[in-house]
This record gives sequence, C-alpha cells and structure tokens, in this order.
Amino acid sequence: MKQKDIEAILQSQYINPTLLEAIQHDHRTNVQKVYEKRQKKYLVEQEERSRLLTLYRHEMKGLEFGLSVGIDEAGRGPLAGPVYAAAVILPLGLYVKGLRDSKKIKHDERKNIRKEIEARALSVGWGYASVEEIEAVNILQATYLAMQRAYRSLSIQGDIVLVDGHGNPGIENVMIKPIIGGDNESASIAAASIIAKERRDEIMLSIHESYPQYGFDQHKGYGTKEHIEAIKRYGPSIVHRQSFLKKVMKI
Repeated sequence: MKQKDIEAILQSQYINPTLLEAIQHDHRTNVQKVYEKRQKKYLVEQEERSRLLTLYRHEMKGLEFGLSVGIDEAGRGPLAGPVYAAAVILPLGLYVKGLRDSKKIKHDERKNIRKEIEARALSVGWGYASVEEIEAVNILQATYLAMQRAYRSLSIQGDIVLVDGHGNPGIENVMIKPIIGGDNESASIAAASIIAKERRDEIMLSIHESYPQYGFDQHKGYGTKEHIEAIKRYGPSIVHRQSFLKKVMKI
C-alpha cells in the first residue's frame, strides 16, 4: 500500500483493527511517524471524551426525577449592562469537544462551541434582567429573575434544575440542585455558561455602538482600569449600574 493511501486511512475516525495492526508493523519510517501522530491524537481525543463523560454525573443522578436543566449566568460583576442567564438541556453523554466553564475558553472557540450546543441540545433558553431591574431589586435577585426567564423560555420544561453556585433562583414546580463550581462539574451548566456569556457579549457589543467612548467592545462592562478612567472622563451613562459605581468609584 502506498504511503499516501495509508495517510488517508489514518485520517479516518474508525479504522478496521486488522488494517490498523498491519500499518503499525509497516517497516517504513515515514509510515511509522504518521501512525504515531495518529495514535497521539487518538489518545488526546479519548482523554477528552472521558473528561466529558464525568461532567454528566449530576445529570445521570437526576434521571430518577426526569430531565436535568443546567442554568448559569453571565454579567453579575460588571459596572454596566444587563445580567444574562441561560438554561440548557443536553442529551446525556453528548460529545461537545472543549465543553467547560466559559471563562476558560477563548472567544473563537467559545463561539464555535455555542453553535454546536444550540444545534444539538434538546432545548436552549435564555433570559436577562435589565440595568433598571438590577438597581430596583439588587444584583442577586435580578440574576434569579434572569434565570427564571431563561427556564421559562425553554421549549421543553425540565424536571430538575442544576444551578451554578449555592443559591436558589426560585423556579417553581421543579427540584433545584445548587452545585458549587457547577460550570466545572456539570455538562449542562457548562453549556449554559457558554450560552449566557455569548449572549451577553453580543448585547454589550450592541451597546458599544451607542456608547463607543467607554470601550464596551473590549471589557464588556467590567471594571477595568480603562473603563473606570472613561467613566471619570465622560461620566456614567444610562447603561451603568449606579449602585455598583457607588461602591467602586464613590460616585
């Protein structure tokens, strides 16, 4: 068999074991290099699959109660903009390469993972609470409000809600299971963290078009040095959280 044919075979995800063994014992140096490269890639993929399977342990435990919904938020800490939440129901064991806490994923990768989640999840919902609502009821209650809206927007109503953290968002008629560090412990919470993060980033880019002087396209409303300096220079806008500014900037 020609080397280029062997290389093409080794690019396949599934290879006949007998054929793979024959390639393994091929004496040609270049063939062995391609084989070793393929094996290393295969081992990395298997490790990733194993990691992802462990992320479904909470969803598996919840099977006796029904479908598990992962819920997470994005934007509790920024000085400006709404807080977003997402709710996701994943098929058990769904392989989404790279799925993990959104804060540990670079934007381009997170964007691609988001597309896969939205295409393959059983249901995806999202909601938000406005700056006005944050100011009216405080950030914790506004976050719970966004989570309730995210859950209600699902096309399938789940039976047990896995939520990141230790609080209870107060969603009625479902069992709530808080999980500390949930975006690192649960596949559906990790998926929700990605959807919420991407959704919020999109709205902050839209807000940037109206208020470009604050640099929302860069920091997404978080209290960076550049953001704080812009607030001092131009004053706060209507999308800034006044209660947060009082604590951070003594405004």
